[in-house]
Amino acid sequence: MEIKGTSRDGLIGATLGFFIGFAAVALFGPTANKLKDLMNLTPVMVGFLVAMPALSGSLLRIPFAAWVDTAGGRKPFLILLGISIVGMLGLTLLIWLRYPQGMTPAQLPLLFLLGLLCGAGIATFSVGTAQVSYWFPRVSQGGALGTYAGVGNLAPGIFSFLLPVALTQLGMFGSYLAWSIFLVAGTILYYLLGRNAPYFQLLAQGKTGEEARKIASEHGQELFPSGNFQESLTRSARVAKTWILVVIYFTTFGGFLALTSWLPTYWKSYLGVSAIAAGFLAGLFSILACICRVAGGKISDRLGGETTLKLALTVTIAGAVLMAISHVFGLSLTAEITMAVGMGVANAAVFKLVPQAVPQAVGGASGWVGGLGAFGGFTIPPILGAIVASQGLDGYASGYGLFIGLSLVSLALAFLLGRAPSGVRQAKTAT
Repeated sequence: MEIKGTSRDGLIGATLGFFIGFAAVALFGPTANKLKDLMNLTPVMVGFLVAMPALSGSLLRIPFAAWVDTAGGRKPFLILLGISIVGMLGLTLLIWLRYPQGMTPAQLPLLFLLGLLCGAGIATFSVGTAQVSYWFPRVSQGGALGTYAGVGNLAPGIFSFLLPVALTQLGMFGSYLAWSIFLVAGTILYYLLGRNAPYFQLLAQGKTGEEARKIASEHGQELFPSGNFQESLTRSARVAKTWILVVIYFTTFGGFLALTSWLPTYWKSYLGVSAIAAGFLAGLFSILACICRVAGGKISDRLGGETTLKLALTVTIAGAVLMAISHVFGLSLTAEITMAVGMGVANAAVFKLVPQAVPQAVGGASGWVGGLGAFGGFTIPPILGAIVASQGLDGYASGYGLFIGLSLVSLALAFLLGRAPSGVRQAKTAT
């Protein structure tokens, strides 16, 4: 009997896998404007195009995260990364064969399909969340999960800085080819470094559930699943806090995904900055939100997830209000930074609360919260596009009223978290 790796190794492997998975969708936002003009796409179509990866990336989180409760995280991770490789290679081939003259509205359905495949890389988030949760004790889960999600989510921000330069130097096909190679290499690296928590390693070695639980406890593991794939989803779905966290995460992380893809269009079309500057500004938002997510995990360990969440949502509301009234660069930049801080800390606080809400079905709860919450990344950009289509340039500012409304609802729900039934009690009655 041998336990491979430590909790630190588990965190590094999961973070690497999620970072690599996010690479599969990095090209969609920055290249949307090129395709918009080339294919004569409306703002709503552009919104759907950049949101396609978020659709599959959110919905696939639900079953794959629940699968962690029976298989560990390694196998779900590798399958999702494999699907995203297929999508990325397909896009690379399409660009090689069709770009630019052959890119017409007729290719839009194929772009949607390949975008959905690439989005599987985003779905690795909930798999890694459950994987990390099983590795770490409750007292340090906030910091570990904040580091995992914060560093992993740096991918779109870093690529927002790099892509405008890459597109200029390498062209569209060269950029897609480079990112495809990066994705394949990263998947191989995860295969070599990814580690399941001790309990799942012991099950794979032939130990019974009770034996595996006992030995894993001696190695420091505190959380253990108590059911199969279906039971994990069902048990977590019965906990009221799961659904409160879903709504809040829809606002904070779904909003983060939406803005990561929408901000390049906002800066270029509304305030007239260059494409490279728009990419840098969008990257600033993404990277700052991720850094704040790392810090937010540690803050949540000290102040508690609920208190941290209330404070972070208040900051998010303030940033959204500033965005809604801004017509100048300086105020919009201040507002963007404020929203990045609020959303980043709030995202960390949510997943500090997930293992506490449903400790015996962490995978299922992570799937519901991460999956349905991230669905905001799919639904919000088309709505923003529709607002612009109906109101013209003013719609770029008034569209942030959507974030104000969502954040106010989320803040109200955050105050209800303490009164919601505990998943611990429900889990005991189910066993």
